[in-house]
Amino acid sequence: MASLPLGPHHPPDNHHLDPSNLVPPPPLRRQPDMDSDKEMTSTVVEGNDQVTGHIISTTIGGKNGEPKRTITYMAERVVGTGSFGIVFQAKCLETGESVAIKKVLQDRRYKNRELQLMRLMDHPNVVSLKHCFFSTTSKDELFLNLVMEYVPETMYRVLKHYTNANQRMPLIYVKLYTYQIFRGLAYIHTVPGVCHRDVKPQNLLVDPLTHQVKLCDFGSAKVLVKGEANISYICSRYYRAPELIFGATEYTTSIDIWSAGCVLAELLLGQPLFPGESAVDQLVEIIKVLGTPTREEIRCMNPNYTDFRFPQIKAHPWHKVFHKRMPPEAIDLASRLLQYSPSLRCTALEACTHSFFDELREPNARLPNGRPLPPLFNFKQELTGASPELINRLIPEHVRRQSGLSFPHPAGT
Repeated sequence: MASLPLGPHHPPDNHHLDPSNLVPPPPLRRQPDMDSDKEMTSTVVEGNDQVTGHIISTTIGGKNGEPKRTITYMAERVVGTGSFGIVFQAKCLETGESVAIKKVLQDRRYKNRELQLMRLMDHPNVVSLKHCFFSTTSKDELFLNLVMEYVPETMYRVLKHYTNANQRMPLIYVKLYTYQIFRGLAYIHTVPGVCHRDVKPQNLLVDPLTHQVKLCDFGSAKVLVKGEANISYICSRYYRAPELIFGATEYTTSIDIWSAGCVLAELLLGQPLFPGESAVDQLVEIIKVLGTPTREEIRCMNPNYTDFRFPQIKAHPWHKVFHKRMPPEAIDLASRLLQYSPSLRCTALEACTHSFFDELREPNARLPNGRPLPPLFNFKQELTGASPELINRLIPEHVRRQSGLSFPHPAGT
């Protein structure tokens, strides 16, 4: 059973959610239209229990001359839960298409930030929002229902499949998956300017047939504004950047780069690289690999911490962190991502150009079963402002020849 990752208030540890223990949502009843171009009415037509078998009928369209139409969903099963609500799989009765519906309790005083951000995003490596609607319960609680594309697997489950079989994930999949993570991050960091703030294997969806990867769960995401403070108690513990552990509030999208580096290391190792049992222990796990941060590195993470004393521990060489047969390109990429100083971590777009991913750029690159790779080079707005050199490294020559397309260049080049 696939688990769809969840919510704005994750527990900081890395426990996988067991769908057999989930509490189903209350029954839906008709809710008046809300002020939005996509939120519409919803009605339960029939249903034998709280989730399974419920029919949810919602009207979409009707603005800008668009005709109104009714879409009906049959709720099939709960695939995840959290403190915010639930996610369940449903089938559209008109088309037969499967969708994931994330149902969250909505405070009537505020707009839902996750909804606002998801409306801004459109990318092959970001889960797409189809539409949304409000519903209420008999207690007059208001729920927002986000209807998203359904992707059957998560990277957490894919990795667990290999570890349970006592196998390492084949390197071609490590490359394919992590490349797509960085491609998705390059898009959200530059186009809508969003920081995900909870990148981890449970929040990375994988299509088992095409091996396309999609970032999901934007419940913790935020557009970071320079000079504005943000909460530091964010991101699941194993993937939490050290500046967050140091209590930094003016961090950048480089916290996502650290998290992605942790995911890369986990795919290579078959287990988390920094499995801390508490926030302090998390820092200990990081120090055991990276060594004690220098005063300058501590200042870069959080200037208020420079007077603290830490035990002096030497860095563990990266080539000893991984097994002997690990390609040096993989080790080099991990070392460029997992840096104490946030500004020294490479950007998501720079990570995509790393030599570790060169195999994906080969003209004859294929999946192990001979099928084509998922789309990897159909860049659009995320290249705005990128240097011509970076673009040349990102788009293989054979792709440029085939497409005959011109890619965006910064002004004056």
